[in-house]
Amino acid sequence: MEHINIKQINEDLKDKSPSEIIGWALSVAKNPVVTTNFRPYEVAILHACTHVNAELKVIWCDTGYNTPQTYKHANELIHSLGLNVHLYVPQQTTAHRDTIMGIPQIEDPQHKIFTEQVKLEPFTRAMEEHKPDVWFTNLRNGQTAFRDSINVVSLSKDGVLKVSPFYNYTDEQLDAYLEENELPNEFTYFDPTKVLENRECGLHS
Repeated sequence: MEHINIKQINEDLKDKSPSEIIGWALSVAKNPVVTTNFRPYEVAILHACTHVNAELKVIWCDTGYNTPQTYKHANELIHSLGLNVHLYVPQQTTAHRDTIMGIPQIEDPQHKIFTEQVKLEPFTRAMEEHKPDVWFTNLRNGQTAFRDSINVVSLSKDGVLKVSPFYNYTDEQLDAYLEENELPNEFTYFDPTKVLENRECGLHS
């Protein structure tokens, strides 16, 4: 995918709907995946992608620290959308880690080790095992400075075509999408690697 013209693709896709963007991406993909952690609004990308390709591989990297609400939400979506989930979890159990280090604050030297164990290693393992050429994410413009610097389509550092069909959607537009398709949302989400109390995942950046 290294030789494609990302700028031209984004120009061609700028007025397209999420389903049209997904359709285009699947037409050039040999081994597509969508990644999720079932955080708020993830249902949109899961619904949109599997509506176009019901068999699309869904990679779920579960830190082991999700809220009960998130686990219930995930279970509901896996069944209602018929998701083809491939689950990846840390190699250490949560109970083991809680005993050894707990959840370190971001300034704690152990925070880097914690993040590697619960987030980076499972994600890296998933990508190495599946070797996708197209990777669907729910990144959106305005979420972070980094996310502002990409677009609907970008190349990951490993040369994977990263596609964010809802990149230009606002929260209000996503709310309308969920309402129109009668999809549930869940806001009680916890990312243990973030410093804030109600932590939100930054893996996809």
